[in-house]
Formats: sequence, structure tokens, C-alpha cells
Amino acid sequence: MAARRPVAGVTAAVLVLEAAGIVLLNWILSVFVDRQKMSLAGLDADAMSKGAVAAGLVFGLYLLWCAFLVARCAVRDRAPGTFARIVLISCAVVHGVVGAFVYGLVSWVALVGALVVLGLLIHTLVAYSPAAAAPEAETSEAGTPGAEPSLG
Repeated sequence: MAARRPVAGVTAAVLVLEAAGIVLLNWILSVFVDRQKMSLAGLDADAMSKGAVAAGLVFGLYLLWCAFLVARCAVRDRAPGTFARIVLISCAVVHGVVGAFVYGLVSWVALVGALVVLGLLIHTLVAYSPAAAAPEAETSEAGTPGAEPSLG
């Protein structure tokens, strides 16, 4: 597949931008909560403010980690390992769930944004699947796929 490296690079860049956006959004949310002294079910406003910042940082770091894994696939042009594949699949699942939530809470435009990232992640996972690399490994010494190597 000729387009897998550029798509993986774009996916990594989009995940970095998304991480920055999530951190910024949660920081703005924490400022609003703190300045208006909002509380939910009697929780302290400071605790909610700090929790919003912490959640944004954790989710942002998770997205940066996923971006690093995808960028490493693009640079090496090799499939990710088992653990990295599991992390990237979890990132795709998170984007699917977030897409469903933002459609209900925000708009269909936010859904499209989440689904574009989901599509980029799925394309990267499928393009760098272990099954895609298997035909190259089955070529024999003669260079023809499926031919048996000579014993003599």
C-alpha cells in the first residue's frame, strides 16, 4: 500500500492537534467552573476545577501517546506490536464512543470530526495489519510467492 505512510503521518498530526484541543477545552471548562463557583451535587468548585484540568491532561497525554505510536509506524513503515495495536484499537473505540456522545450533545459536525479521526485510525490499523505483511514473508528464495525452496 503506497498511501499508508502519509495517512499514518496525517493521523499522528491530527491526534496531536486533538490532544492540544482537549487540554485547552478542559482548561477553559475549569476556568468557568472556578470563576462561577459551580458545583455538582455539593462537590467543591475547586475540586471540580482541578478534576477538569487533570482529566484534560490525562486524556491529552493518552492521545499524544497514540500519536507517537502511529508516527513510529509511519517512520518505520512497519506494523505496530501487539501492545501498541491494542492501544490504537482502544483509541479507535474511544473515538467511536466520543463521536456518539458529541452527536447527541453538540452537533453532527462534531460527530463528523470524531469519525474522521476514527477513519484515519482504522485505515492505519488495517494498512499496517500483520496480515498485510504476511504475503511478503511467504516469498521464497526464487522470488515467486508460494514456491518451495530447493533442497539441493
